[in-house]
Amino acid sequence: MTIDTEENTISVYNNGRGIPIEIHSKEKMYIPELIFGHLLSSSNYDDEERKLTGGRNGYGAKLTNIYSHEFTVDTADKNTQQKYKQTWSNNMGVCGKAKITKSTKGEEFTCVTFKPDLKRFGMDRIDEDTASLLRKRVYDMAGTVRDVKVFLNGERLKVKNFKQYVEMYVSSAQASAAENSGGAAQAKQMIIHEQISPRWEVAFTVSDGQSQQVSFANSISTIKGGTHVTYIADQIAKGLITAIQKKNKAATVKPVQIKNHMWIFVNALIENPTFDSQTKETLTLPASKFGSKPSLSEDFMKKGRI
Repeated sequence: MTIDTEENTISVYNNGRGIPIEIHSKEKMYIPELIFGHLLSSSNYDDEERKLTGGRNGYGAKLTNIYSHEFTVDTADKNTQQKYKQTWSNNMGVCGKAKITKSTKGEEFTCVTFKPDLKRFGMDRIDEDTASLLRKRVYDMAGTVRDVKVFLNGERLKVKNFKQYVEMYVSSAQASAAENSGGAAQAKQMIIHEQISPRWEVAFTVSDGQSQQVSFANSISTIKGGTHVTYIADQIAKGLITAIQKKNKAATVKPVQIKNHMWIFVNALIENPTFDSQTKETLTLPASKFGSKPSLSEDFMKKGRI
C-alpha cells in the first residue's frame, strides 16, 4: 500500500493472480468493469459453498469507487496476455473507457488507486489519524496472512508472522504504559503462543485487570471480538480454573474473574463467516459452524499457569 498525504491518494497493489480480461458471458462487459463499477456483482452468494473469505456482497470496492473523486484499476492477465486500465470519476458517476494493451511478459497483478472524496467525510485532507489507521491495517495484513511479503510506502514490513505481530503489539503497549507512568520501567510480559492448526493461531498474555483481545477472522480485524475469541477464552479460563481447584479445592474462582486478567490474540480462518454489521467489528457465527474445532494443547495450558 502507498499512502500519499500530499496528493490525498491511496494505492493498493497485489502481484497475485490478475483479474480475467474478458467479456462476461451474461453481463456483456469486461469483467474488471463489472467488478469495480457495478453494484451486486459479487460471486460469493452461494451459502452452500465453504469459503474462507470475508466479503459476500462485493460492496467494498464499489463503495470505495462511489466515495472517490477518482478511482483507477490496473490489472494484468497472463492467460490473455493483456493489461487493462480504467478510471472512474465523479463518485463513480463517470466511467472512462478501458485501455487494453498487450502484455507478453506473463505479468499478473492488480492495482487500485483512488482519491477519496474527503468532503463527504468532513475532511479536507488525509489526516494523521486516518493515515495511522491505514498503516495499522497494513501491519495487520503482514501479521495475519502467511507467506506474503507486505510493503508500506515502498518499504517491506519486518513483521513476517502472527507471533512477531503479537510481540510488536505487546511491546508497543508496554512502551505506552512506561510513557504514561513517567518512564517507569515495565516488567517484560511473557507471551504464550500456539499454532493450533493451519486455521487457528492463538497468543495469550496477562492484562492489567481488564479483559482485552486482538482478533482476526479471515484477516478481517474484529475489533470487538466475537464468537472466535469467546471460544478460545472459555478454553483458557476453564483450564486455569481446573488447575487452581486442584491446588485448592475450596477456591471459588469464576470464569469472569479469570477473563478480566486475560489478553488474547486470535488469528482464525472461518468458513462463511457472519458479522454484526458491514464494518465487521464482531464475528457472530456460532462456533458449531466454524468449519474446525481448535483445541489448545496441554503444553499451552501449562505455560498459562505459571
